[in-house]
Amino acid sequence: MGLFSKKKEEKRKEQKPQEKNQERKEYIRGAGGSIVSKSILNGTSKLKWLFRQEGGPGNGWVAFGDTDSQEYVNDANNMAVVDFNTLANIEPAVLNVFYMPMGSDLEFRWDQTGKYFVDTRTGKEIREPVKHPGQIAFEKNLKFLNQETYPEAFFQMLFKESEKLQVIRAGEADFPTGEVVLADPLVYLGSKYETVLERKLPAGSYGVDLSVLRSSLVGLRIAAARLVIRDKPAVRYEIAMPKGKEPGDLGKPGVFTFFGVDAGLACFADSEISREYRLFFEKWEKENPGKNRYADYFAPLFQKSYEKHPGLQNQSGSFLEWGLPESGQRTVLFSSGMGDGIFSGYWGLDEEGGIVCLVVPFMNPEFF
Repeated sequence: MGLFSKKKEEKRKEQKPQEKNQERKEYIRGAGGSIVSKSILNGTSKLKWLFRQEGGPGNGWVAFGDTDSQEYVNDANNMAVVDFNTLANIEPAVLNVFYMPMGSDLEFRWDQTGKYFVDTRTGKEIREPVKHPGQIAFEKNLKFLNQETYPEAFFQMLFKESEKLQVIRAGEADFPTGEVVLADPLVYLGSKYETVLERKLPAGSYGVDLSVLRSSLVGLRIAAARLVIRDKPAVRYEIAMPKGKEPGDLGKPGVFTFFGVDAGLACFADSEISREYRLFFEKWEKENPGKNRYADYFAPLFQKSYEKHPGLQNQSGSFLEWGLPESGQRTVLFSSGMGDGIFSGYWGLDEEGGIVCLVVPFMNPEFF
């Protein structure tokens, strides 16, 4: 019996490291490798210094313990490259500073007020999580959108090709009545919640240009969409008012210029196409109970669009010229920048006040 108990104890000891490893939390997926002194890893010291070096292995973070001497850290055998989450499991406070930029140099402190970092260059205490740069840019962009108007230079910049931006003609949109609708095609197109604009276009077909942004922060995104009415430069822009409203109504109770996006897609459409769209999907959903409008109908079409223009879209597809099955009349569907939100259209006008284009900005590329 004693021998059996001893063997069980030995088995438990053998399994302990594995069990401990199984308990390790992955706080940040894809966090990357960090250089950490073995004294921290084996528990003979506590985290004291944390800095992020340009060009280092992994994510650039390096951690030293409170007992580490210069001689100790100079010996490469005393350092190890581990996943950042390994360090976070030892000292979770490092999660607060993970998104700080290259060149950050921090001292870790703990006292009666809690655990926190101090920026050794500025003396600033860091007690709250530092936001991801992409989140900071997103919040800044959110405040920037839906202003009454912007300088002409901003709209020009949106469709000026550069290292970050590429302009593509995504397709043609038909306007048999000239009454323009802005909407999320999966949620609001064909419903009472779509936004019908006051200004009308001459009946016809118009090209849809997309400004494709390649960002190191947020990847490939559609920064703006433009409905091209005439091949002529706009000299000024005004916000596109909803039907029955004029620019002078801005700011009045219940007057909203924006349209809502709840499925990450937007479109330019004619009001007649909007009605036909609604009728088509009412019929489709009756014939396909339980199926999803996007997953079961549009997703394969977006995939074909991606295969046609793979370098300008995300793998699930970022834009699609789509013709209604019965009439063949077209609209263009496209991703809305960072996804869901509220967005406004802006009419580009010439010297005489004639309509040149309709632009919907989703992102200010300068923020990303």
